[in-house]
Amino acid sequence: MEKTEFKDKLVSINRITKVVKGGRRFTFSALVVVGNYLGSVGVGYAKAKQVPDAIKKATQNAKKNLIKIPLRDGRTLHHDVVAKDGAGKVLLRAAPSGTGIIAGGAIRATCEVVGIKDIVAKSMGSSNPINVLRACIKGLKSQNSPKFIANIRGKNIAGITKQRNN
Repeated sequence: MEKTEFKDKLVSINRITKVVKGGRRFTFSALVVVGNYLGSVGVGYAKAKQVPDAIKKATQNAKKNLIKIPLRDGRTLHHDVVAKDGAGKVLLRAAPSGTGIIAGGAIRATCEVVGIKDIVAKSMGSSNPINVLRACIKGLKSQNSPKFIANIRGKNIAGITKQRNN
């Protein structure tokens, strides 16, 4: 894959202050999500003395840690998910076509770069973007497509999807 096809989104920047003998030292941390709008996503977190350096490092980390997310019709999730990581808890719900991305902050940025077009999401618990983002990624990873479930059970896909629609 070419590096140009990945788009990155800055989720948050944090200023860290260290008090030393001569005064205060500032460093910056950046949280970035990277995706190709086709189901691949990566998360990067990095610290540096300057903001652009932190963003660059975080983007490189995100490109190293890419994962593939299965999407239904290339626009939404296969099923609803509740995921928890640390104090961050998120609810991700599949939505009908035309709904759009109804989510805030870190979840919205992640859904945009993954390529999800219709989703309803709620962040419960922590409002810390790192914990919320990690919970969101955990939830997206826990998705199971009907094809995957059919292979595990040794059935055909039509039998699985028929049961889901009832």
